[in-house]
Amino acid sequence: MKTTHNQDLIIFDGECNLCNGVVGWLLKYAPKHLFQFVPFQSKEGQRLLMDYGFPTNQLDTVILIDRNGVKTHSDGFIKIISKIPKWKKVSKLLCAVPRSFRDFIYKKASKNRVKWFGNSASCRIDFG
Repeated sequence: MKTTHNQDLIIFDGECNLCNGVVGWLLKYAPKHLFQFVPFQSKEGQRLLMDYGFPTNQLDTVILIDRNGVKTHSDGFIKIISKIPKWKKVSKLLCAVPRSFRDFIYKKASKNRVKWFGNSASCRIDFG
């Protein structure tokens, strides 16, 4: 399923400090209006998760929805940073790493992100 939105959608865990940090970094360095950020805990996030067949009770990966479809785990992260001009070379280098290894590292970090970085009661990003 492809998106009909003008912006690429990034669904993330709005209560995860690591996720909030990455979104804050993207807000600072990504071209303006490139991404729309949707916490999975929001009504819109829950609707999108259901529409794309993801569980709605937890999120263990960032989800990128763009004109070409859905990307998750390390592929999603690499695709996101590839859209930032200054990070294209880094994304190409990361693509050279076998997906199985990238996803192993990604899933390890995802599983331990709350233990390592903590959690918030709500999304700390101000999108205004």
